[in-house]
Amino acid sequence: MSLYRQLQARKEAANPIRVGVIGAGKFGTMFLAQAARLPGIHVVGIADLNVAQARSNLTLAGWPQAAHAAGSFAAALQSGATFVADDAMALIAQPQVDIIIECTGDPVVAARHLTAAFAAGKHCISATVEADAMCGAALARAAEQAGVIYSMAYGDQPAMTVELVDWARTCGFEVVAAGRGHKWKPEYRFSTPDTIWDHWGLTAEQAARGRLNPKMFNSFLDGTKPAIETSAIANACGLDAPEAGLAYPSGSIDDLPRLMRPRDHGGILGAGGQVEVLNCLDAQGAEIPYDIRMGVWVCLEGVTEYQRRCFEEYKVTTDDTGRYFAAYKRWHLIGLELGISVANVGLRQEATGTAREFRADVVSVAKRDLAVGEILDGEGGYCVAGQLRPARVSVQMRALPLGLTGGARMRRPVRADSILTYDDVVLDETTIAFGLRRQTEAMVSS
Repeated sequence: MSLYRQLQARKEAANPIRVGVIGAGKFGTMFLAQAARLPGIHVVGIADLNVAQARSNLTLAGWPQAAHAAGSFAAALQSGATFVADDAMALIAQPQVDIIIECTGDPVVAARHLTAAFAAGKHCISATVEADAMCGAALARAAEQAGVIYSMAYGDQPAMTVELVDWARTCGFEVVAAGRGHKWKPEYRFSTPDTIWDHWGLTAEQAARGRLNPKMFNSFLDGTKPAIETSAIANACGLDAPEAGLAYPSGSIDDLPRLMRPRDHGGILGAGGQVEVLNCLDAQGAEIPYDIRMGVWVCLEGVTEYQRRCFEEYKVTTDDTGRYFAAYKRWHLIGLELGISVANVGLRQEATGTAREFRADVVSVAKRDLAVGEILDGEGGYCVAGQLRPARVSVQMRALPLGLTGGARMRRPVRADSILTYDDVVLDETTIAFGLRRQTEAMVSS
């Protein structure tokens, strides 16, 4: 039975999947725009620190005011409406909620919400991929110990790539590489929220209309989000990070089989089984036609002569050897596609991607010279960007994870373009996120 028919059956039985959403920013609002159209799913409550803004976003997403005017969780359950409040822990504590969707975007806050939800017996879907990159394997272990499901959020590129990798392996193919697309120039690693709209491809007016957060979008441009998402892909799929970080080779979709193969076969990979990001700009900065900037891909190897002959017979676009080809989704629609995760978790008791180990990490790199006493502003800000590295390398050098940089105070000066370490900063070591990160790092040494 299809997921949609199962959702219809839940509606007909008056037994919906009851969901609580934490964070009504862009991702949360995109899901909420779709949730009203999904049978068998009831968003019981929304928690956001800015209740007025959350209600405004619901209106922007097309919800009539009466749909989110319930006076309490109990009233929302009885009427089918949605309660909006500022207390995430109260939402997590509601016994009728089946699934918590965490989409605050703050990894330290998300770690607190997720572990509380595990303890309350809730399945969790995390759109805060920053937490997954920093301590996803420890979160997955905590969920397993609590007997609940911890899932990546479909619509975000990591979960969609996990799906492609799983498809490839289940078909019997060898996965050589997997990743996403991006628009990249090396100088973008110094971008700040003040310069984001100069390069992203939207005007300031378009960004304002969409209520887009310049700091969040800057984390895409400066390379942080590509590093975070490829880290999550690697840790969920058992793939490796390139030794020196992402290479961002330029090419179109049809160039993927040629580029994403080992160097000894003419490609750019140091070895097979890696994550990478395809750049949609050429060496002169011009846009390449038929790009995959907003999509995801997997590169496969036909390991038998019979497989390779089938590629030829069925007109598959391969590299020049006929050995490698790529499957892809050219677009991802973020929160508009999250219903896939809700249905999989709520109906099939299956995650749409979960970190299984700690193979890839996101280290913090200074965007400029940083002085003693400065307070770092985290992902997408003015101080640091994230870069991908193998976890065995980052842990050995005591590299500061990008997810812990919000609010960290500089203990000693660091030059621009240098990787920060734990020794360079003063951190709050009492947070749940810090403890989970230490557990994650211990997985490398063990």
